[in-house]
Amino acid sequence: MAKKLLLVRHGKSEWGNAHLADFDRPLNPRGHRNAPEMAARLLQKDLVPQLIVSSPALRAITTAKHFAQAWKKSAEQIKEEASIYEANVKTLLKVINRFNNRYDYIAIFGHNPGFTDLANYLSDADIYNIPTCGTVLIEFPFDEWELVSHHTGRLLQFDYPKSLNED
Repeated sequence: MAKKLLLVRHGKSEWGNAHLADFDRPLNPRGHRNAPEMAARLLQKDLVPQLIVSSPALRAITTAKHFAQAWKKSAEQIKEEASIYEANVKTLLKVINRFNNRYDYIAIFGHNPGFTDLANYLSDADIYNIPTCGTVLIEFPFDEWELVSHHTGRLLQFDYPKSLNED
């Protein structure tokens, strides 16, 4: 069974409070609007993952909760993975390679620049930038997550909130 990985960059976050640590920045109103909308697009295509793994940073976990709700999953089903926050490709790959093989389709919620770099590293994506709340779906021809590595994936879909306004 092929493995599918859904990368989701967190929604648009609030920059208003200078005293807030980066980790604690919340979503802004647009972020709260975009997340359920993007989750619904995946739901319409029957692309709901079996497992949700998220950076514990507030803007990422909030985005993951919006997606979980739209997918009729409970917030308790979201697995937090601290190393995703501010992670580079090498760190993110370690997280992916440790995924449980009983899951064939996993969504991971996190941050740029790591996620854009990862999408390009794992597949032939050639994505300049994953916008906030953007989603990248990559498929791998393996049964085991530990085999996922450089250019082993195939980009199935790249979507983001404003993509529908571009026609």
